[in-house]
Amino acid sequence: MKEGGTPQKTLTFLERFYLAEVLKGLWITGAHFFRNLLVHTGRALGVVKKRRGAVTIQYPEERRPIPPGYRARHRLLRREDGSPKCVACMMCPTICPARCIHIRAAESPDPTIEKYPVEFNIVLDRCVMCGLCVEACPVDAIRMDTGVVEMSAYDREEFVTGRDFLMESTPADERAEAEE
Repeated sequence: MKEGGTPQKTLTFLERFYLAEVLKGLWITGAHFFRNLLVHTGRALGVVKKRRGAVTIQYPEERRPIPPGYRARHRLLRREDGSPKCVACMMCPTICPARCIHIRAAESPDPTIEKYPVEFNIVLDRCVMCGLCVEACPVDAIRMDTGVVEMSAYDREEFVTGRDFLMESTPADERAEAEE
């Protein structure tokens, strides 16, 4: 008996092996497949004009547009002299929930700046793209506006982005202007 005193229904042979449900799922999947196949073929031949089939994006030739403000791969901003804008205050590694930001600081030769990052590494395969590092930065030294969302690598070491790589990254709007 179940909680509440109602007797439990005994399952039939087909229900115990879930055969009927599996066949129903295969029927639905096949119906969608063949319907979309006919619609796309009809549109390609010019027979079907109004009806749309399943939306298919031909990746990598065709890409989905990335909305403004979408969090993508990180970049570090530079000062006018080319040095990193980061002051190694350790706010971003402190607030990072994934603990994927690692900074090693050193004394800056510039007397107006207390510290600078000798090493600034972000382990991208651990990053959850939450954007808390951007929000925590008091000098606006880190941003997530590169527009790069496709991240793949052959081994894990390629996911560790260093300070120089992060400083060479450009925002998505500058990259779009350069391509035009």
